[in-house]
Amino acid sequence: MKAKELREKAPEELNLQLNDLKTELFTLRFQLATGQLENPMRIKEVKKSIAQIKTILREEELKACED
Repeated sequence: MKAKELREKAPEELNLQLNDLKTELFTLRFQLATGQLENPMRIKEVKKSIAQIKTILREEELKACED
């Protein structure tokens, strides 16, 4: 998902999506350890998405402090 699309979402939605991605990352890491992971690049994609969401949440938090 692109950053522009993420910025349009409410913080509650972003937090839900963040939790889902963290769960998925945990599952992917477990699959990697057991040798069942089919697409190792998915780990990179999920980590990038987590970072994007955290960045956007932090930007909104800082914007709220300035006002």
